[in-house]
Amino acid sequence: MLKVEKIADGTVIDHIPAGKGLRVLQILNIQAGYLGRVALLMNTTSKKMGKKDIVKIADKHIDDKTADKIALIAPEASLNIIKNFEVIEKRQVKLRSKLVAVAACPNPNCITNHERMESEFKVEERGIRCSYCERLFKPEELSA
Repeated sequence: MLKVEKIADGTVIDHIPAGKGLRVLQILNIQAGYLGRVALLMNTTSKKMGKKDIVKIADKHIDDKTADKIALIAPEASLNIIKNFEVIEKRQVKLRSKLVAVAACPNPNCITNHERMESEFKVEERGIRCSYCERLFKPEELSA
């Protein structure tokens, strides 16, 4: 049995689709040389999802913009905020109706890629639409 040490303070990101945990670490800017404690569990068994990834990060809390980025690749993920070894808050990530400065527009001709301005997207039923060039994208296209 694999045992992962509890963290006193930090964040556990659960219900990440299997194989997306490394991408979540990228979003969190956690890479080789990171000095904090991090655990990445990949392809763990899940009753709900079959297989899933889990990320545990000590002494790091996720802001709303970062949660929006995670929601692009892991819309079912949950954030568990840990304080004094206890879960004090548990919430689902979700795509808000409007995303500002979360990702660059994948359209190379979009004005946001040529002018100094924040990108802005509207979440629609069929995908995510750039507010400037009005192109529609799949969420995973924004998380590249």
